[in-house]
Amino acid sequence: MDAPLVRAARAGSQAAFARLVAIHEKPLRGFLRKSGWFDADDIAQEAFVAAWTSLGRLRADDGFRAWLYGIAWRKAQDQHRAASRSARRDEDWRGQEALEAVSEVAQEDRMALQAALDTLPADQRACVTLCLGQGWSHPEASEALGLPLGTVKSHVTRGRERLQAVLGDPS
Repeated sequence: MDAPLVRAARAGSQAAFARLVAIHEKPLRGFLRKSGWFDADDIAQEAFVAAWTSLGRLRADDGFRAWLYGIAWRKAQDQHRAASRSARRDEDWRGQEALEAVSEVAQEDRMALQAALDTLPADQRACVTLCLGQGWSHPEASEALGLPLGTVKSHVTRGRERLQAVLGDPS
């Protein structure tokens, strides 16, 4: 049933490929959903795009369905591995941040600093956070934030003064 449409699609017929999509879209999405993939629609769409771009690699015209499902399954597996890696990186980062925060500053001091930072305008807060909190140079912050260098310098100076006034100058 698929073979004539596959041959036409290989010859460049977008209409033939659209017909293949119409035939296989609903069953493929159902297979992915039943296999536990909550983002089945996205995976199926990626599989159809991959199938269209690599149609020349299909060995047998009558094997389109199995080939398409194989592409979708590999896409789902790739997405799962990427999500797992991302979640592990996020968790590692959160754990590292928590360790650094605990070792550096007491909870009440962090809360006071956050409250003081919240009193600053957004641009000023960003400059203070990057330059004073994360050790960026003024030119780096200027480039990242898209602000003139002089503006970054004045935001850092004014922000520091404001924070010292709100938190009390320890010196």
